[in-house]
Amino acid sequence: MSKPKPLPESLITGPRKKIIYVDDMNFNQLSLKKGIGKYYEIYPASSSLKMYEILEKVTPDVILLDVNLPEVNGYDIIKNLKTDERYSGIMVIFLTYNSDRASVVKGLGLGAADYVIKPIDASKIIESIESQFYTRKNKEAGEDDDDKGNPKILVVDDISSMLRTAHNALHDKYKVYLLSRPEEVVDFLLNNKVDLILLDYLMPVFDGFELIPKIKSLPDYEYIPIIMVTTQGTFANVNEAIALGAADFIVKPFDPVELDYKIKKYLKTAELLKDDLENPFLIS
Repeated sequence: MSKPKPLPESLITGPRKKIIYVDDMNFNQLSLKKGIGKYYEIYPASSSLKMYEILEKVTPDVILLDVNLPEVNGYDIIKNLKTDERYSGIMVIFLTYNSDRASVVKGLGLGAADYVIKPIDASKIIESIESQFYTRKNKEAGEDDDDKGNPKILVVDDISSMLRTAHNALHDKYKVYLLSRPEEVVDFLLNNKVDLILLDYLMPVFDGFELIPKIKSLPDYEYIPIIMVTTQGTFANVNEAIALGAADFIVKPFDPVELDYKIKKYLKTAELLKDDLENPFLIS
């Protein structure tokens, strides 16, 4: 049996954070309290009703939220929280057994800061909570850009773990959209303007190479950068992707630093190209 991963206590900063944990299973409540109760104030809630009763008395730093709950599920709960000005700023992290890609995409798309898969692992939960607060602190201390000023990135991948990895790597600097079904990409782009697309190669229905010409044929998308993200990083793959109009190719598992560098590079290139197209006689 492998040794349990040591708790990342050094990550925990600031005053003792308050956490509401919404889960109807008593065993999970006890496990969470045993795992991280030493570091955080835990307020257990077995339903949305109990959660709202606690919110009348306590302003939490985080709400840990299960998906499969009685009466009102976790997705409906986060929708209600994010549309209520009293609670919309509270960080919500899903903690659930629902590990399929559709569930991960849905949870993050509804505004969750992260999506952690059970069984309860104290190390993973602490890392998730503290990394989100670290990111938030750095963002508040840095640029004052709001969402409308942040570049918009669409990530298309049928693997839920890759969508989660991309979201965690990018959401502090960019407005990130996630799609797990490649057949939905064209409709999404017709209704939403993005600045760059991260596109997986091997997917069901349409692979990434089939999607590139479909995307490039859309109004205003001829010059939008597309970066292919895949495990299939052969010379032939790279050449085919570039020939179809991809800007670049990055191999999984990607290095977040390399990914951020390439995104910034091609966003800048697209910006310069846009200036040239709008001002053809401008001499720089």
